[in-house]
Amino acid sequence: MATIPASSPADARAIARRGPTLFLLTCAYFFSYMDRQILAILQEDIRAELLLSDTQLGLLAGFAFAIFYATLGLPVARLADRGNRVNIIAIALALWSAMTAVCGLAQNFVQLLLARIGVGIGEAGSSPPSHSIIADLYPPEKRAGAMGIYSLGVVLGAAGGTMIGGTLAHFFGWRVAMFAVGVPGILLAIIIKLFVVEPRRGLSDPSHAPAAHGAMPGFADGFRSLFASRAAVHLVMGVTITSLIGYGHTAFGPSFLIRTIGLDKLQIASIVAPVGAVCGTLSAVLGGWLANRAAERWGLHSQAWLVLVMKGVGLPLSFLFFASSDPWIAIPIYWLSLLLINSYLGPTFALIQGLAPLRMRALWAAVTLLVINLIGLGLGPTMIGVISDALKPAYGDAEALRLAMLTFAAATPWALFHYWRAGVWLKRGAAA
Repeated sequence: MATIPASSPADARAIARRGPTLFLLTCAYFFSYMDRQILAILQEDIRAELLLSDTQLGLLAGFAFAIFYATLGLPVARLADRGNRVNIIAIALALWSAMTAVCGLAQNFVQLLLARIGVGIGEAGSSPPSHSIIADLYPPEKRAGAMGIYSLGVVLGAAGGTMIGGTLAHFFGWRVAMFAVGVPGILLAIIIKLFVVEPRRGLSDPSHAPAAHGAMPGFADGFRSLFASRAAVHLVMGVTITSLIGYGHTAFGPSFLIRTIGLDKLQIASIVAPVGAVCGTLSAVLGGWLANRAAERWGLHSQAWLVLVMKGVGLPLSFLFFASSDPWIAIPIYWLSLLLINSYLGPTFALIQGLAPLRMRALWAAVTLLVINLIGLGLGPTMIGVISDALKPAYGDAEALRLAMLTFAAATPWALFHYWRAGVWLKRGAAA
């Protein structure tokens, strides 16, 4: 597909720096997920010191964080569609990094809750402008690969939080771990501000794409236009249900390994997380690469069906992992499942950005993230905590958590249905 040529020195500079820019945006996403998910490896220590229930832990990881993270994404996206996206990302990164360090000062549930809300407020300014920048730097046929690389922030951030947080907590305590992962993000914010170039909107879109001009669309326009697209609706539903399951499992994954499988924090940090990071990285990169190849051969609709196939094959492995009690059996199955189940983010967000009007790209990303995070991040960890607490009287601490995790995995076919329907509507749209 023909793309708009770099018509100015600024365009040429943005294209020349798109690789390093993608790297830095991925690093910001890494810090976002690391600061968000470090709570998972620390929560058994926090639970013991602050005397918290699983429901309270779920609220800290889920709804209390997500309500601010998700809702503030909309005004931030509106600002990103109008102004300088690089400045927004840099300011947001500095804010959430500082608030992560503040988490290490909390003396009770309420103080930790307020600090986590601060992290959520800061992180609201990261993904929508990043999605918009990436879409402007990469043409449609290469976006899935670029978004796949960007989605490494999820895999590596969760693994980094587990490895760094678990190791530091083992030797120095959970409070030091919070400080250690928070402070470096402030330095990265400065680097992003100094290095990343703000690209022209629509820079890498096909030459026949409509120009981005006229009145700036409002929130209602963004919601209306997204939900008027049946393909986009199914993509949003698919990624939301997948995220509900994934956020719940991620929030309580280390607790499951400690309580139910019998590992300790250092084993998780030094063995499980590093190999898991490699497997998740391969899944994200391979998923993006396969999505690009599929789009070139069969059309963009095949990217949705690729997600369907990879997650469908990975589902039985997830069931086997959560049903296992022997770590020598469970952990290899977990690593194998990661090779398949983390492939969905790049193709999904690339397809959504490709469907979005030029001046609504950050807004569409924010609307998508609003739904994902209110339902997925907000309810996922909270629901697992509630289910686990409800089952403890009958099944005990360890088995109650296992059943909660299995219950969530069983919702995966619902997500797969929406990816199938998204592919159907994308194919019809391409043929129209």
